[in-house]
Amino acid sequence: MENVIEIKNIRKSYPIGDSLLEVLKGISLTVKNGEFLAVLGPSGSGKSTLMNVIGCMDGFDSGDYFLDGEAIHKMNDAKMTKIRNSKIGFIFQKYHLINKYSVLRNVEIPLLLRGYSQKEASEAAAQKLEQLGMGGRLMHKPNELSGGQQQRAAIARALVGKPSLLLADEPTGALDSATGKEVLELFTELHKAGNTIVMITHDLNVAKYAERIVNIIDGEIFDNK
Repeated sequence: MENVIEIKNIRKSYPIGDSLLEVLKGISLTVKNGEFLAVLGPSGSGKSTLMNVIGCMDGFDSGDYFLDGEAIHKMNDAKMTKIRNSKIGFIFQKYHLINKYSVLRNVEIPLLLRGYSQKEASEAAAQKLEQLGMGGRLMHKPNELSGGQQQRAAIARALVGKPSLLLADEPTGALDSATGKEVLELFTELHKAGNTIVMITHDLNVAKYAERIVNIIDGEIFDNK
């Protein structure tokens, strides 16, 4: 099975006054194609920094990172942006839907930015929303939806471009427990359908929905496999 993510000895520091704070301390991590991985860690563990590195949103000081065979550590910001937009679907705690647009338009946007025609984008977005049980909500605005429906719309937006990786940051953090369970069960279905998922969380009960859990503590990874 091919690897979607290969991270080798990644180090990342931030300047604090006259010194450097090392946040990622030589992290190595592999995620196979089709795997559902949870990265579990408390606040301040480095999990958000690791997510930013995996998501090509931030650089790092040293180490190697291959995403779907692409050498991220050799790329400039412009190339990283292109990779981020084409290979990663992001799912955030706060949904990041645009309230003035319909659900359909929110899901169309990534495809329109890639150069799809309006017709192509609309058809693909409507199909993905239908698959996620949102077919009756296409023209609703995000503020007309429940939290669970907003997260389903956000997941549709992440999936519509057929990314190599779904990267989820505390995806149930803004939801009540029952709705959070529904979203996590949807993640299980997406995994069974062959999607590669990396989920960042502080909650062990959420992490248990993944097929593999790694712990991040003080900038170091401990694999539970």
